[in-house]
Amino acid sequence: MASKEKEIVLEVDDLQKSFGSHQVLRKIDLKVKKGEFVAIVGRSGCGKSTLLRLLAGLEKASSGTIFINGKPLSGKNPSVKIMFQDGRLLPWKKILQNVGLGLQGDWKECANQMLKQVGLDGRANDWPSELSGGQKQRVALARALVHEPEILLLDEPLGALDALTRIEMHQLIQSLWLEKNFTAILVTHDVEEAVALADRVILIENGEIAMNYPVKLPHPRKRDHALFSSTVNHILNRILGDGGHHGLRAAKN
Repeated sequence: MASKEKEIVLEVDDLQKSFGSHQVLRKIDLKVKKGEFVAIVGRSGCGKSTLLRLLAGLEKASSGTIFINGKPLSGKNPSVKIMFQDGRLLPWKKILQNVGLGLQGDWKECANQMLKQVGLDGRANDWPSELSGGQKQRVALARALVHEPEILLLDEPLGALDALTRIEMHQLIQSLWLEKNFTAILVTHDVEEAVALADRVILIENGEIAMNYPVKLPHPRKRDHALFSSTVNHILNRILGDGGHHGLRAAKN
């Protein structure tokens, strides 16, 4: 990669993905800088989760290349972690053991410290069944971040949570992102969520990037700020020009 792009941690070049005769992603070109927070939105079935799985190395592209720090991605990369909509916790392991999955050596101190950072200090010896949905997602976040990933992929991790818990999780993710300076890529149906967290919002339509919109609001974001509402509405109007909602959540002003 060229020296002028030394800040680019992730680059997607002419990425395409088909399942049989059905082409999901047609031509994706994208560059993400180190420490940037990018949100990907779009109608249901547009391919945004497929894109995230490709970035995680969980799917193989039909054509095109993904570069992590200038090197082509081939399979999973240890510097990239993904967090899914469900916590995917192992019910037969206690919380500390779930967080420590994959860690080597004397890992318990690191896992305990990460639990403290996500607000679950004192819950290390509980079972997943004893936690609420929001708490389980905090454990999943701790499990991803304990590996100190350079890139964190978030595949609608808050979609099943109630509104207040979602806002609390927004604040937690934002504070940890600001503290740890990892690069984050979020897939979401919720445009308010995208604007609350991201530096820019990417819209996928017909398998291509149809919009790449910068969010010009300082962190932490204030939802009652006039620019917050106008940004949400601008993106929604672009997506829902036909007046249909198609699985996307509109702003509630």
